[in-house]
Amino acid sequence: MRTSKPITVTLGSQQRGVDARLESGAYDSASEVLRAALRALDREEEVINQVMRAKIQEALNDPRPGRDADEVFDRVERMHAERMKAAGRDI
Repeated sequence: MRTSKPITVTLGSQQRGVDARLESGAYDSASEVLRAALRALDREEEVINQVMRAKIQEALNDPRPGRDADEVFDRVERMHAERMKAAGRDI
């Protein structure tokens, strides 16, 4: 029994990539290409998640004192206002 259901996908310009892979013989069907693409996306997202978890842990382990959020946002707003003024735009 099939555990997945057929779907219709519009690929636009990415259809050329699927077609090229089929013509090269690297894959036997568009379904195989899309499954391989999703596996690659899963791997990429897992790497990104690992990097983000490591960065978050690094920040949590950082012994330096934190910064007050209001001070940070005030600084960002001042920097933005200065850039807009320099660009000749009113905010």
